[in-house]
Amino acid sequence: MVIGLGYAVSDRGSAANSDPSYDKSGPAIQEILAAYPAVLCTDHAIVPDDIQTIKDAVMKWVDDEETDWIVTTGGTGFGPKDRTPEAVTPLLTRPAPGLVHLLLSSGLRHTPMAALSRPVAGTIASRSSSMNSDQNPDRDASSVSESGHETLIITLPGSLKAVRESLSVLLDSGAIVHAVELMKGGDGSGSGQGVHGALEPESPYGHGHGHRHHGGHRHDHDHGHGRGGRPFHSESPNHHHHHHGNHRILSHDPSEAVSTRHRTSPYPQVSFKDALDIIHQSVDPLPIVTLPVNAFLRGHILAEDVYASADYPPTKTTSVDGYALRASDPAGSYTVLTSSSHPHLLSPTSTEELPEGCIYRINTGGALPRGADTVIMVEDTKLVATYPEAPSSDDTTAGQPGEEWKVETLIPAPPSRFNIRQPGSDVRQGDLVMRKGERITSGGGEIGSLIFIGKKEVKVFKKPIVALMSTGNEIRDILGSISSGSGEGDWKSWDTNRPSLTAALEGMGYEVLDLGIVPDEINAHVQALQDGLARADIILTTGGTSMGPTDLLKPVIERKLRGEVKFGRVSIKPGKPTTFAIIPADASNNASGDTSKMFKPLFALPGNPASALVTFNVFVVPALRKLGGWEFSGVGCQLPRVRVELQQSMLLDPRTEFHRVILRSGLEEGWKLKAYSTGGQRSSRVASLSGANGLIILPQKGNGDKDELKNGETAEAIVIGEILN
Repeated sequence: MVIGLGYAVSDRGSAANSDPSYDKSGPAIQEILAAYPAVLCTDHAIVPDDIQTIKDAVMKWVDDEETDWIVTTGGTGFGPKDRTPEAVTPLLTRPAPGLVHLLLSSGLRHTPMAALSRPVAGTIASRSSSMNSDQNPDRDASSVSESGHETLIITLPGSLKAVRESLSVLLDSGAIVHAVELMKGGDGSGSGQGVHGALEPESPYGHGHGHRHHGGHRHDHDHGHGRGGRPFHSESPNHHHHHHGNHRILSHDPSEAVSTRHRTSPYPQVSFKDALDIIHQSVDPLPIVTLPVNAFLRGHILAEDVYASADYPPTKTTSVDGYALRASDPAGSYTVLTSSSHPHLLSPTSTEELPEGCIYRINTGGALPRGADTVIMVEDTKLVATYPEAPSSDDTTAGQPGEEWKVETLIPAPPSRFNIRQPGSDVRQGDLVMRKGERITSGGGEIGSLIFIGKKEVKVFKKPIVALMSTGNEIRDILGSISSGSGEGDWKSWDTNRPSLTAALEGMGYEVLDLGIVPDEINAHVQALQDGLARADIILTTGGTSMGPTDLLKPVIERKLRGEVKFGRVSIKPGKPTTFAIIPADASNNASGDTSKMFKPLFALPGNPASALVTFNVFVVPALRKLGGWEFSGVGCQLPRVRVELQQSMLLDPRTEFHRVILRSGLEEGWKLKAYSTGGQRSSRVASLSGANGLIILPQKGNGDKDELKNGETAEAIVIGEILN
């Protein structure tokens, strides 16, 4: 459960103190609440010391279904302008004298002056509920609360010290969370306080405890009892696992009746930027592995500096096809020797040099025979004679029939060292050839460089193995080999996401573990996810992330696998239900090969095909790159972004929107990048991504902002494919 909070500062809004910078208690509230993930501050206001104005501000939030709790600061004393109690008291549906007593008793432990405070606490019904009650005068306060939304309100003193002390006792006691849960019709089990409340899941790391430091940071301690201590990777000094204390379960209990499910999401909606930051902070590079230098090395990130172990080339070699000879040799006819007929001329144990009157045939990259110091190109020679097919009995010449015997050089021999590469001219022993963090691309240059210096194996960051599954009774595999169980009605839609994402992943060089289509059953979800945790480094699912009664991923993550949902909604379009979580996994038989306790990332993407592919590129790709060590590459983990010129106008939305486009460059306008829309952008329309190689990042539309980006304006785009001409 996440509590939506609005707070008002009433005695800071006078003419003398209307400057927001004068308000100290308001920022303090936000700072304090940063340490309480169950409370999300949704709005705040500075209100003048006027009873009606205070009432209006309070009722505005009460009528907002996202606001569960209102806190006011100031105006609760005995000063002539202290009017907050007089404004709030008439609005109360149900007073809460117990909370008033809690505040006063806590304050009196700090100072006897707390007796001069006049706190008010209770619930206020929304105006729609009040109007219904007015139409039925016989209804009491409880019937009002059952007929509509109620908001808890508490008035606090204005001093910074009193605000800190009051919020601490209200939140640390669990009173606020418990009260709000009861107001929403719960039994208190979500806060651990109800008669039917369940204990929080046992920490997968044994017993732990935590405390908050100043500034809102929570520090957790793990005693290493029970199921394992802190993780360790001997091969990866930079690799670590995030240790997480107990966290609140926000998902609904799928074992309860459908009527008990959430009507509004309990997960706060995070911004696009915040979601990227959360992913980056929650994912660490995988361990370092040693692999042979071959074509399968492509896509890896080097985990070590690579130095040349010797000079390359190790001896004098030629840079052309031709004949090795002495620089003093004149133009004329010469006998041709080869590496087959005279291999000893290249042997390090021999001292024999190229004989007079002979030249040595050599190909590009070949070593020079002793005694030669230049190379004449084959184009500057002429064949004179070849070895005969049947030499006479007295013929002392030796050579394969048809092989070159005599060649005439048409020009004098080139100067010494001509067409010759000297030892170490490419790389000298001890030179740095490649740096840690360099990407080994499919272009072949990096693999060629490693082989050139004789590197047989190299240390790299492990590339993640991706477990992929689709969820839902309503989908089936188009090849008919994978069934999803019983369906809802007769209609079955084809599973688009798994094949599409497999193609994208394998195109990027990642190994995919196909977990198939998982039906909307808790045990099936648990079994599939446990399989993925054991055999892969990251799990990717589609569907089951929204508000339906059979959307099981969040409950299974939190309640069955003891995972932590880092975010469950994102302010983007498409892809609002995108969920990112980390799950504790026993690594004794996992893909990484270590035997420690670790957390593995999981992305639950929306089921709509366009949403799944968009959020894959926006969120999953950066996580895959972080796992694979891309943060050491110097190019970051996100896909590249460019500025482009729009070729169609695009409407703006209150959420950040990713408009699918085709990016083209053109010589006629100085290689300006242009973006062409792929048409309708509905989240279920996967055709909007057919041919798309870019995602235009349309900024959020705020109050008073323009409604669209017009044709010809520039915008930022994420590049997801090869840019076309």
